[in-house]
Amino acid sequence: MTASDDERARTIQAMFGRLVPQYDRMNRVMSAGLDGRWRRLAVQAAQPQSADVLDLGAGTGDLSREFRRAGAAGVAGADFAAQMLRRARRKHGPETADWLQADALQLPFAEASFDVVASAFVLRNLVDLPGGFAEMLRVLRPGGRLVALDITHPPDDLRGRILRLGFERVVTPAAGLLSGDRNAYRYLPNSLSGYPTAEELAEMLRAAGAAEVSYRRLAGGAVALHAARKPSE
Repeated sequence: MTASDDERARTIQAMFGRLVPQYDRMNRVMSAGLDGRWRRLAVQAAQPQSADVLDLGAGTGDLSREFRRAGAAGVAGADFAAQMLRRARRKHGPETADWLQADALQLPFAEASFDVVASAFVLRNLVDLPGGFAEMLRVLRPGGRLVALDITHPPDDLRGRILRLGFERVVTPAAGLLSGDRNAYRYLPNSLSGYPTAEELAEMLRAAGAAEVSYRRLAGGAVALHAARKPSE
């Protein structure tokens, strides 16, 4: 990782730590209350029954909770921001997950540690996407599932242009005003600059060695749910 990448990573880490008091409320507002449904769809795609799960970028722990509700044997909830993890512990308790601070590009786990690696609204924040995919696949067991939920570039049609305009001109400014942190919520639309399209992201997963790569669009195309497997040996 370059010095500029490291600086960006630390800036993002500090920003998310700062957002903790408003984070859950703003997720509900910005997704029109649909973010919980999207997380449940990600859990369904992961098929976590009796599985060991890594929730990467766990935030305040909502995805980890859904995995436990769906029958996961155990969940490791990892996040870059210590403040997020403290909120997750308070919200969901130590019985929901093993909460730990970790860098997605240098995961503190042995190879083949998990049956599922999942993330929600994390990929755009990684300074090295190929490196992140390599780490996710490294800690997955052969045949294990990788699931990633994130906002994406809407289709380049009239509906997509309306969605993009609404996100940039209405949703994120309103979120910045309501949260009191305009700089953080200005970052959200900017985080799509240079970020791959849903199809490009699928190709990156294939290039990293993932198999059975697929994705589906949600929210009129503004959110993408990618799923893949680590090839069986």
